[in-house]
Formats: sequence, C-alpha cells, structure tokens
Amino acid sequence: MSKQADILFTWRQAVADDLRLLMRLHEREADSALLETLKNINFPDNLGLKLQSEAGATCCDFMRQAIKALPASIDSTVLDKLAADFAAIYLNHTLQASPCESVWFDDEALMHQEAMFQVRDWYKKYGLAAENWRMRSDDHLVLQLEFIAHLFELDKLGEAAPFLDEHLLRWIGHFAQRVADHCATDYYAGLSMLTAQYLEDLRDLLAAFLDEARPSAEE
Repeated sequence: MSKQADILFTWRQAVADDLRLLMRLHEREADSALLETLKNINFPDNLGLKLQSEAGATCCDFMRQAIKALPASIDSTVLDKLAADFAAIYLNHTLQASPCESVWFDDEALMHQEAMFQVRDWYKKYGLAAENWRMRSDDHLVLQLEFIAHLFELDKLGEAAPFLDEHLLRWIGHFAQRVADHCATDYYAGLSMLTAQYLEDLRDLLAAFLDEARPSAEE
C-alpha cells in the first residue's frame, strides 16, 4: 500500500468510526456509562474528522460545553431529563422532529413512504437491509449513518456523495434545527446540530476529493 493510499485508508476508517459514534448517540438514550465515556474521550474533540468550517467549529464548541456542563456525578435527575428528550425526539415525536426521512417529504408527514423505498434500494445494492423496518425503518437517521460508514469502509466515496445528496442532506438540517429549537437539553440540541454539520463538512471534503462540485438544491 502506497503512503497516499495508507493515508486515505486511515481517513476513511476515522470517518466511519465517527459516523458509528454519532449513530450510537442517536440510537439509544444516554445512560451514565455513556456520558462518562463522552467526558473521558473529550467528545467531540476526539472525532477523527476535524470540522474546519465556521459552523462546524460553532457546533463542536456548543457540544463541548454541553458535555462539560454535565455534573461530576450523573444522577437520576439528569438522566430523566435526557430520557424525556430522547423520547420526545425518537419515540413519541412530541417535537415533531422525526428521525425518518419519509416524514419530511410526505404531504401528510407519514412514515414508510417513497423515501424509505429509495433508501432500501441503496441498501440492497450492498446486500444490506433494515433489521426490522417496522420498528426502525430503512430511512431512519441511525441506519443512514450506518450505511454511509459502510460505504467509507468499502472505499465507495463516489457512492457516498450522491447518497448524502439524495437523502440525509435534504432533511438533516431541518431535523437538527427543530430539535435544537424545541428540546429541553443542550446535549440533544448539540448532538443534532453537530451531526448535521458533520455531514455538511464531510460532503464538502468529498466534493474536493472527487473533484466534483456539490449539486445545487434544484439539481
């Protein structure tokens, strides 16, 4: 393996690891062990991809302060508040900030619509499928993050770019803004905005690497 190929491999793996960490934070509600881990690894400063944009730096700083503000001893009061936010975002949709793509584009804000089937077709190309689409549909944020990580590990950067354009980047900003505007904790506000900006910065890097300009919203 050449030095350049070795550097690219290391970068691709670092991004895949970042995406899986973000996926984990969206997948299950935060418990004391996870929060202690985030403090110990200095999240988000541990991310392999350092966000260079002004917006990226702002999101990282907000998340850094949210982690720093956690008490030394994480008690049930903190966990209960985080659990309520998690439920409001990912379970009962109290915030009306669905983590599923279909809801953002269906006229009646329904799940399991055309976007889900489009994402499913992407997964099929790589022999992948949602474990239980009725419980967590193919177009869920968690599964889409996992898929992008998979593409990076396979060195399919030319596939990751259009997938981001056609799916996550069309709605993740709206999701993040609504969560940040209406959730009760800085932790979930920060996580949503950090995830959205991470994907934006990543897409800009892909554009430079592939020497292909990002398409406009109309395109």
